Amino acid sequence: MNTMNKRDLLRNFALVAGLIWAKLLLLRILFYGRIDWAWIAADLAPVVLVMGLLAIVVPVRFRRGAYLAFDVLVSLVLFAATVYFNHFGSVPTYVALQELHQVFQVKDSVESTVQAVDYLYFADFILLAAFAILRKWRRSRRTVYPSLGGGYEWRDSRPGSRRAMLAAALLAVIAGGLLSAYYIRETKELTNELVHAESAGFINYQVAAAISAHEDNGLHLKGDINDTIAQIAALQATYPYGGKSGAAQPDYFASQKGKNVIVVQMEAFQNFPIHQTLAGQELTPNLNKLADEGFYFPQVYQQIGSGNTSDAEFMSNTSIYPLGAIPMSSGFGDRELPSLPRLLRDKGYEAYTFHVNSVGFWNRNQLYPALGFTGYYDKKYFYNDHFNAFGASDEQLYITALEKLSALQRKGTPFYAQLVTASSHHPFQIPDSFKKIAVPEELQGTMLGDYLTAINYTDYAIGKLVEGLKQDGLWENTVLVFYGDHFGLQPQNVDPEQVTAALGIPYDSQVSRFNIPLIVHTPGMAQGKAVEQTGGQLDILPTIANLLGISLKTEGFTAFGHDLLNIGRNVQGMRYYLPTGSFFNDDIMFVPGKGFADGKAVSLKTLQPVEDFSRYESDYDYILELERLSDQYVKLLPQR
Repeated sequence: MNTMNKRDLLRNFALVAGLIWAKLLLLRILFYGRIDWAWIAADLAPVVLVMGLLAIVVPVRFRRGAYLAFDVLVSLVLFAATVYFNHFGSVPTYVALQELHQVFQVKDSVESTVQAVDYLYFADFILLAAFAILRKWRRSRRTVYPSLGGGYEWRDSRPGSRRAMLAAALLAVIAGGLLSAYYIRETKELTNELVHAESAGFINYQVAAAISAHEDNGLHLKGDINDTIAQIAALQATYPYGGKSGAAQPDYFASQKGKNVIVVQMEAFQNFPIHQTLAGQELTPNLNKLADEGFYFPQVYQQIGSGNTSDAEFMSNTSIYPLGAIPMSSGFGDRELPSLPRLLRDKGYEAYTFHVNSVGFWNRNQLYPALGFTGYYDKKYFYNDHFNAFGASDEQLYITALEKLSALQRKGTPFYAQLVTASSHHPFQIPDSFKKIAVPEELQGTMLGDYLTAINYTDYAIGKLVEGLKQDGLWENTVLVFYGDHFGLQPQNVDPEQVTAALGIPYDSQVSRFNIPLIVHTPGMAQGKAVEQTGGQLDILPTIANLLGISLKTEGFTAFGHDLLNIGRNVQGMRYYLPTGSFFNDDIMFVPGKGFADGKAVSLKTLQPVEDFSRYESDYDYILELERLSDQYVKLLPQR
């Protein structure tokens, strides 16, 4: 049996702590492109704290194994967090990391975002393995090498030495704990999650998130939802939305009363391809025609949180902000959510949702009942033509949907249908037999080329849906709504200049990336109308409700969005993909720093930086309070 003395134990402690600290510094480089030396102790403090605790509670013979296990655990978490950051551009909390089993179901999409540098988190294990092999080869009875493997006994059994080691471990725990507590306390008021994580350190940020969640949940357990609703109404009354939002008879009210409604949520669909051509080929001819014949909203922006596509479904059906860090399908699938399906059910409608993936993906088996859908159709209902990792193509989605909806039409039952497409899902590589356009040579094999090809196919399938609606007699009695769920182009893979060179249009890595289309096609509309009003996904429900003649005020429905056809000014918040406090109003996209004063603004019209944005501080304060009340409201909703 090998033996170990005090010096060996200290070496192992320092070695493992140093390795983990180095990995946390690597994370800073990968997340922020820099190491802010003013904050590096924030990374070391919790490492020393945990290592000290291990030194106290773990017997000597197992201590190095415990250190190694801690190193492995941290390495896996940091790797997962980095893959998550590569894919979503957000610093994950422990809650988001718990949802990784959902993320990894889209394996092709995730694998395409993993970079070779991410594997550096495991480099030390290769070196330690090589050292262990070398040590075994060169082992002799005369030499004792400190190692991270087991099989050692404590050599120096003097009580003084044991007390000294215990004192050192206690000192590490106290020093690490106090320093971590300092960073957590000093950064508590930061609303910008990226700045918060950088300032507090990644591990301390997780602790801060857990503390905040505990305090928040305790607060809401004592709340009264009626008081919250009153606060929401009072706050919204202070914002000058203008237009005819408060009129007794808004424009277009009940113009589509009794009509069927089909909402198509288009996967990863940004607005910039609309009305554009690539090498003389129209990218979205069918959507272009629908936009020219109906209401087209070119200034609408995504507002999803970590639930991504499922969060978009949640918002379009509820007009409630997602929390950001928690997928709404997972966190609130047990609630009775006020929703468009429930509003229409009271008008005699049946509501169905169609998605070619398994209904368990992102907990939709909980989300759809929470939203009040009559039923759903998932993977087993569609013919699998092996389009991508999800299976069925958009064409198959529409074939099944038309079959089910036509049956309702024949029964004389008005319906609301939500169709969630998947053919334009990241990484946008579709089978050659489904491609409808030829990509120029310079774009072949690029993300932009693949994306435009997938978007074009999505549009082609929409053309098939329109043909089917006309053939089945549904066209003249159905309101069609199309919108994008979130961005598609990853900024690290597509330079804005590449988009400009390919299509001849300006492109901003944030404004253009978050800009999604919203098209509402109504039967009998004599001429289309482009509505330049800024909006978000929260505005979809109020806009549809107005067309169908449903007064949200009369219904007592609390919405955080507004009818885009009847307001003169708007502001919408966005978090998760941007820091909390970010917003889009009619003029700018604003992203805070530590607060408002050190934030940044970009003009929505020119895509150029706006230096003086001081007059928009009231919008910043308003959005922070509105999002806070939205969170409070959804947490107080009754369970099913």
